[in-house]
Amino acid sequence: MQFHLDDMTCGGCARSVTKAIQSVDAQASVEADPPNRTVEVRTSASREAVVAALREAGFPPREG
Repeated sequence: MQFHLDDMTCGGCARSVTKAIQSVDAQASVEADPPNRTVEVRTSASREAVVAALREAGFPPREG
């Protein structure tokens, strides 16, 4: 699944996003791309769980 995160602007943000996603699935594969503000996630967790973790971390994904 892919998300567009308007607030992810740097490597530190990417690390925070990765940590948030891995808090719901420690085995998740996360490929963050701060310049394009996107993150590709391969996980067994539900999309809703990942979105909730991202919102809680301060990186709400753009809808649509």
